[in-house]
Amino acid sequence: MKAAVWHNINDVRVEQVQEPKVTSGQIKVKVEWAGICGSDLHAYSHGLSSEPHPISGQKPPLTLGHEFSGTIVEVADDVTSHHAGERVAIEPLIYCGECYACKRGYYNQCNKVGFVGLNRDGGFAEYVIVDENMVHVLPDHVSFEEGALVEPTAVSFYAVRESKLKPGDSVAIFGAGPIGLLTLLSAKAAGATKIIVVDLSEERLEKAKELGATTIINGMRSDIVETIHQLTNGGVSVAYECAGVQPTMTNAVASVKQGGQVMAIAVFAKPVAINMGQLMFKAADITSTLAYRHVFPEVIDMIATGRLDVKSVITKKIDLKDIVEEGFNQLINDKKQAKILVKTSSN
Repeated sequence: MKAAVWHNINDVRVEQVQEPKVTSGQIKVKVEWAGICGSDLHAYSHGLSSEPHPISGQKPPLTLGHEFSGTIVEVADDVTSHHAGERVAIEPLIYCGECYACKRGYYNQCNKVGFVGLNRDGGFAEYVIVDENMVHVLPDHVSFEEGALVEPTAVSFYAVRESKLKPGDSVAIFGAGPIGLLTLLSAKAAGATKIIVVDLSEERLEKAKELGATTIINGMRSDIVETIHQLTNGGVSVAYECAGVQPTMTNAVASVKQGGQVMAIAVFAKPVAINMGQLMFKAADITSTLAYRHVFPEVIDMIATGRLDVKSVITKKIDLKDIVEEGFNQLINDKKQAKILVKTSSN
């Protein structure tokens, strides 16, 4: 079968690999659509660990892709909760089930946490093997394209649900990439009224406006914080940091009101400084989320009932053979792109 395999930095090859086989507790899925994530771009440009993952035991080269949907084609003999023919979205977290976090149900905080597609062969392939607990059935009227967006939507949905946001509150979202746009949709669904989005890309800002942002602000402006304070009479209730760099974190802290909250969602490549005096004076707090836990069913329901129109963040669809040039390279160089979906098979 064909798969997009990471070999080294800037070296992802679409090549023929052995079709995987199920073993105990596993399910084989024919992948329909898979989304390219910022984590995939980071792996492409900066690399993956050369050490075997402590749970999966796998190390590179491996097939990327952790945002995907498809159809079950085979289940192991001891799998009883799913059957061939089901349309599914995959929750790709790998966790031990034995550590302190896992035993409390906080499996996203497992001290050995990993991902199918980053620490084990993933969804940029015609077929993939997943564990039984990773599989979530899609309603018939939810498309495979929407199914591929369940995973990134879960990141944003979980962050919004874990934040202090209440209906009627105002929010600022720093970063209008896929996670920022999905955070916008989730905050809107949760009842936010004023939704202010900040980004450097005019195209992404226009997309945010299209999705329901009440105000868009170019990140090059020098009066971002002042503008947010004026629009909200003293600051937003929650600032969602979806860019992962120092300037946006600084502005997020400065933009929240007394008693407000900064919720960090982005992955930070470098340490950032926080003005603790400013934070303390406001009696505000700063927190973060890692991935998600126990939310995939709710996210699928929100998509199925039309509360989250995730299709609107898709900006391009490509074939697996074009994933490097039309996918990774375009996302790195073309900031008007949001979510690019990859068709992994020809039928």
